[in-house]
Amino acid sequence: MSLHVDLGTFQQKYKPMIEEAMIGFVREKAMPSTIKDAMIYSLEAGGKRIRPILLLAVIHGYGKDPQSGMKTAAALEMIHTYSLIHDDLPSMDDDDLRRGKPTNHKVFGEAMAILAGDGLLTHSFQLIAEDTLLPGESKITLMGLMARCAGPEGMVGGQVADIEGENKKLSVAELESIHVHKTGKLLIFSTLAGAIISGATVEEQNKLEKFAYHIGLAFQIQDDILDIEGAEELIGKRTGSDESKQKSTYPGLLSMKGAKDKLQFHFDEALDSLTGLSMDTALLKQIALLIVNRNH
Repeated sequence: MSLHVDLGTFQQKYKPMIEEAMIGFVREKAMPSTIKDAMIYSLEAGGKRIRPILLLAVIHGYGKDPQSGMKTAAALEMIHTYSLIHDDLPSMDDDDLRRGKPTNHKVFGEAMAILAGDGLLTHSFQLIAEDTLLPGESKITLMGLMARCAGPEGMVGGQVADIEGENKKLSVAELESIHVHKTGKLLIFSTLAGAIISGATVEEQNKLEKFAYHIGLAFQIQDDILDIEGAEELIGKRTGSDESKQKSTYPGLLSMKGAKDKLQFHFDEALDSLTGLSMDTALLKQIALLIVNRNH
């Protein structure tokens, strides 16, 4: 099955729809104007929207209408955005810039930034719950999966391990465990949610989960490489922050060449995971390529 589409064209079509679904949902709800402004500020900060695009790409690959996953994709990006707001706080990464703009707490203050993150997190579940395009059973499955991937078993747990790993020499296995949870779990949600909405078999879901596992690690390795080699004006935040916080990184543990070899390994494994799927995998391969080749 071939559903000829270029990733750039796909992004150009669906990225504005994802943003409208997120921002429109926040804008239409009754809430204090300050928190609404703070939530929308970070939602409008831009970004590649890789996670929701990946979710919709899976649905497209199965020959289904990506609109059926639009609200789930928007909810996922709201969770990612909340995590960035909280990551940037002085008590966490203490960043002043995010995607070239002042971070949320620099504009709205720390208390409002925390509440904006809380608002996005809780609103994400409401967005799925109110989706009229999905059957109730699917919504329950998706919300349970999203809670596991985003919560202490997933992204939040990865953030805890990341904080506790500062000023320590971690093993590669320990570093991978942090990133599988901190970065990888939301990418795993992307592929599994797309598969669930498309009615894919458990066997196919397992293959897509493996694909997401490997691109999640590739994503983080490239992040570590860019923190050393990247251009600050492209990345939109300070480079060298990992070294200043004495965090273990792939280049630090494996050397720059070793990190790039590991990046290639996970890219190859990701592509290999797609073998035998009953869907068009062209978009997923392009997303994997985007992750390993990105410069910001």
